[in-house]
Amino acid sequence: MSLSPDDLDQDFIREAMPAFISEAREQIENVEQLLLQLEDNPGDNDLLNALFRCAHTVKGSAGVFGLDAVVAFTHHVEGLLDNMREGEVALTPELSTLLLQCNDQIRILVDAADKPDADISDSEAERTALVARLQAVSVPIDQGLGGGHGGRAPAAVSASAPAPAAAALAHHNRWHVSVQFGDDIFRHGMDPWAILAYLQGLGQVESIVHDDSAVPPLEQLDPESCHMAFEFGLISEVGREAIESAFAFVREDCVLHVLGPDAQPAMYEDLIRSQPQRTRLGEILLEMGVITPHQLHAGLSIQAEQKAQDLPVQPLGDILEAELGVPARVVDAGLKKQKQREGATAPEDGRFIRVQADRLDAVINLLGELVVAGAGASLMARETRHSSLIEANAHMGRLIEEIRNGTLQLRMVPIGETFSRFRRVVRDTAADLGKEVTLEIVGGETELDKSMVERIADPLMHLVRNALDHGLETPAEREAEGKGAQGHLTLSACHESGSVLIRIRDDGRGVNREKVLARAWERGLVEKGVTPPDNEIRKLIFEPGFSTAEKITNLSGRGVGMDVVRKNIEALRGTVQISSPPIGGGTQIEIRLPLTLAIIDGFLVGVGDSKFIFPLEAVVEVIDGGGQARLMESEGRCCMELRGQVLPVMNMHEVYGLEPAVQARTSVVVIQGGGQLFGVLVDNLLGHHQTVIKPLSRIFRALRGILHPRQWRGGADL
Repeated sequence: MSLSPDDLDQDFIREAMPAFISEAREQIENVEQLLLQLEDNPGDNDLLNALFRCAHTVKGSAGVFGLDAVVAFTHHVEGLLDNMREGEVALTPELSTLLLQCNDQIRILVDAADKPDADISDSEAERTALVARLQAVSVPIDQGLGGGHGGRAPAAVSASAPAPAAAALAHHNRWHVSVQFGDDIFRHGMDPWAILAYLQGLGQVESIVHDDSAVPPLEQLDPESCHMAFEFGLISEVGREAIESAFAFVREDCVLHVLGPDAQPAMYEDLIRSQPQRTRLGEILLEMGVITPHQLHAGLSIQAEQKAQDLPVQPLGDILEAELGVPARVVDAGLKKQKQREGATAPEDGRFIRVQADRLDAVINLLGELVVAGAGASLMARETRHSSLIEANAHMGRLIEEIRNGTLQLRMVPIGETFSRFRRVVRDTAADLGKEVTLEIVGGETELDKSMVERIADPLMHLVRNALDHGLETPAEREAEGKGAQGHLTLSACHESGSVLIRIRDDGRGVNREKVLARAWERGLVEKGVTPPDNEIRKLIFEPGFSTAEKITNLSGRGVGMDVVRKNIEALRGTVQISSPPIGGGTQIEIRLPLTLAIIDGFLVGVGDSKFIFPLEAVVEVIDGGGQARLMESEGRCCMELRGQVLPVMNMHEVYGLEPAVQARTSVVVIQGGGQLFGVLVDNLLGHHQTVIKPLSRIFRALRGILHPRQWRGGADL
């Protein structure tokens, strides 16, 4: 029976396509990052091989789904990468740019597979031009060496051994493939027959045998589970990577062994040991590809002759070894396997599973409700003063906290993945501006909530572009100022005081204080003649419509962006600050973000009849009001002395117009925020509480909430 990807069940394609799109986009992103790393290390063969594997994986997976446009275009890219691996073509900046542009087109083709109605005809001419450029720099190679994308006429699967002459000829190109698919293959939308069909396009599949040892009895059979395992030979000119890439889409859900034409007996011996139990030696050796059906038939015939002549019947292993030349160690391995009473079970190794983001969000939401319910139950238990009930609720609270920490950890991802995207941005933008810039990434392993990482990407993009356009000078300008021609841009991240601190730092011209102030006077943001402190002047950059650019470009000059950056960061409960030494010393932008947007450990305080929560990580200490907190007031401002330092104190009663509690014991909670310490005057300390942060339901959307204190003091209604 001959199969073709065109004959695949459309339901399978529809169900499996989203997983393919996700995998392909990851590989495309990896291609971009590897190319940018290769520019810095052009002689790194490991990077080059990884780059080739990524491109080949995209091509192979696309071939399984019949995406001919992706396969055809990627084949040209793969050919050039193969030339580079062979040392026939050297990587140059121009060639790297070409490959990056090709990668962008592969992304367009993959996106089109995700949205079949999308019109990509306008980019067809660009792809044609890129193919011509690829062919101009590539060394012609055999079409079959790249993975055989062209031929869609697969060879028929043969269950019998090839003729002796043909077998001898094919021996040098014969691969042995052993694959056992996982139980969840079907649930993940994969079809093993589609993979076999793709392999037929790479060469001739022969001697295919299905291992039914793992198939349970009919009454125990789960129709949604896969129990398929195959052993077969593949006569092909392709390499190991091309064969393994056919399984790339299901690599984590199968056990795969590929033995090459030059495989030694020891390799087959190891393969036999790794397989489940068979009942007969001949089946074991046949399915391993060690012997052919012809050899097995010959061995069994010799046994039958000996039995017919009343001669001692030799064991099949001895006949195969003595008469048919099968290596002794391979036969011994097969015999040991035959004697095993139970099949060897592959050890469970750590594997990743993909979970849809909305499902994880639903779990986090339920966890938040569990935290709220647990807090309510704990409060009721304390009110009853029943010791057993209080102890049971305390135990439940500890379990909820462990579940919370473990579940929230699932949403934490390294921010370095986001930082890496800017390598391409810095490269292309610097080239457009005629500048030389190196990008350094520090602290990429710092973890942040996934939803926050996604929402911080655009603000970071704007800040990076702004640093390249406004901050860093051209090589000529830098040399005139006594600097190196190449500018330096650093993206860094670290954990600090229960939050994530992100820094964007450049060694450019810095913030021109006088220029910013003059533009602020001109726009009426600051009264003319008034000179605010330096930090207030720098904050003006985040005002809507503010810009100091002399001319409008594609990157800046319209006064749109920095105010949006500030709003987006503040929407994440974060802050953004700019610091800059004297002109010429560069600029540093600091962004502080909470670790997660879902659930936090909080410190509950009471002010009047109201309750407030501070993030527990931000609380430094508490100063009890029993005579220790000596507050001083001057011109409406409150402060106190703390170990020889003046600590500013915010009076919550005045800020929110709250009446003090009847039986209040005034205390000062010392908070660290934005790199500074300040105190908050409160009436009651209510202790540690887990706090759920989530938007109110739609029914509350029309309600007007508490405004910023500055707005409230200005006369706005609450």
